[in-house]
Amino acid sequence: MALQCLELGQISENNSSDAGSVEEIDSLNPSFCISSSLSKSNKAGNLPKKNNSRFSTAVFAARKSVIASDCRGTGDYLPNGCRSIIDLPPALVSEILHCLDPKDLGVVCCVSTLLQNLASDHHRWKEFYCERWGLPLATAASPGSGLPGEKTWKDLFVERERRSKSFMGRFSIDTLRGHTEAVRAVCLLQSAKLVFTGGYDSVIRIWDMVEGLALAASQPLGCTIRAIAVDAELLVAGGTDAFIQCWKVIEGNPHLFNIAGSTMNQKFEIRLWGHHGPITCLGLDSARIYSGSWDMTVRVWDRVNFKCIRTLSHGDWVWDLVPRGSTLASSAGRDVYIWDPSNGKLMDAIQNAHVGNTCALARSYLGDLLFTGGENGDINMFELANSNDDSEIKPCATWKPHENSVQSLAFEFPWLVSCSSDGRLALIDVRKLLKSAHSLGSKYSRVNQSSSINLEPPQRMLHGSGNGWFSVAIGADRIICGGEEGTLRLWDFSQALEIEERVHALRRIRLEHRMRRRRVQIEMNSKSGPTDQIPGALKKSQKNVNRNASWHVKRRDQKSRGFGN
Repeated sequence: MALQCLELGQISENNSSDAGSVEEIDSLNPSFCISSSLSKSNKAGNLPKKNNSRFSTAVFAARKSVIASDCRGTGDYLPNGCRSIIDLPPALVSEILHCLDPKDLGVVCCVSTLLQNLASDHHRWKEFYCERWGLPLATAASPGSGLPGEKTWKDLFVERERRSKSFMGRFSIDTLRGHTEAVRAVCLLQSAKLVFTGGYDSVIRIWDMVEGLALAASQPLGCTIRAIAVDAELLVAGGTDAFIQCWKVIEGNPHLFNIAGSTMNQKFEIRLWGHHGPITCLGLDSARIYSGSWDMTVRVWDRVNFKCIRTLSHGDWVWDLVPRGSTLASSAGRDVYIWDPSNGKLMDAIQNAHVGNTCALARSYLGDLLFTGGENGDINMFELANSNDDSEIKPCATWKPHENSVQSLAFEFPWLVSCSSDGRLALIDVRKLLKSAHSLGSKYSRVNQSSSINLEPPQRMLHGSGNGWFSVAIGADRIICGGEEGTLRLWDFSQALEIEERVHALRRIRLEHRMRRRRVQIEMNSKSGPTDQIPGALKKSQKNVNRNASWHVKRRDQKSRGFGN
């Protein structure tokens, strides 16, 4: 071990090309974990090319110092100034940790106390969380810390990642009744724990997501409600009469929006006109309202003055749209379009995304992953972050969980949920697909772009009442779906992890009792001598003899009576 350290100290730090040629020490050593993590970060390619040589040299030096710190054991310096990674400048250590993924950063936390402090409080945890779910909702930040409440960003990430596993556990089902006809639109406001629905009865309803109670209902709007979008400040709904109904938030209202008024309040309620056909989809961001229609256009509205500022023309009926960040994705006919809504420029297009219409869209929080649901029952996943202008965007994953048209998609990392007119819901975990390609070094882990990927079927299928579903929404631990029968179905997974923990606890208790009884039996057998065990064996053999004798007696009696052969 010492010879390896001395040889390592003689290697030139200026030769960055040898950074990957150093042999790893024993994998059982804790330093091996951080050393392998650093070797991954050296291949990540997240830094500009002009700094690659300097960064490779720094990573190489860090690896050498980590191995050396394990070799010395006593804290004395080795020849050639060999030191540990914690002796590097804090900025360099932070840059190295920034290149790790959540798993590797968690491994670093287990190496030593000092590295645990550095890695646990690293700002990369905030980036991990926000890349997947955005900023935490309804959390009070500590003054000047930027952290929500008393929890660190690592704690929030680990808790949310753990909570995402609840969708594979046990659940309870609630049926919400109130609509008199089919439900066409379902929207979830996670921060307020409210559900907004609309359908053929032309009424907007607000539900309590936790209790499953109806809170408010609007006056009939006179047309079928096909789309709803909501955030903490604005509620919009659109239907077959080509208008958009908007409600502003009212401070102090427990339901946020006063939709039950018998007359329109011009201060808090606005109706927008402009489309020439039924409105099929709606979207919101911080500055704009987006509406898609069967008049083959998407209109962009200003949220402040409620005026149409831009019209995006399509070549077919617009089925769905999803704004994310600085881009807008829309589907018309078989094709999917990526727009820059600030100037109305078409950035990219996916031709023939499905056989038949592309009926549903969903995107990740950053917008780099796009999911499409088709009329043929297929679901495709596209990666937009690494697409080139000159190359055609192809699906990097394809599933076929449904026999009929996919009516709606919703995404909450890492789960994609789809509903179909075949009456089933499919839950797909995309984490494995992204994790398999993490070593390629993109921010969200670059996905394999080959068109033929053998993927396992959806991790879970949920069955409804047998009727078709039209719209679905997903939260942190709940799924809400509406369909033809006029009711809402709510799958509650909030107790799944607690139930699983109780089941495992009961299994451990039973196992402990079984092992305790086994130990007691072994002790009793060891205390009793061999002579004490002989009568038991003789008694057992005597029982067998008596049993055989009684059987022969009964058989002889049957023969004597003429019943035997």
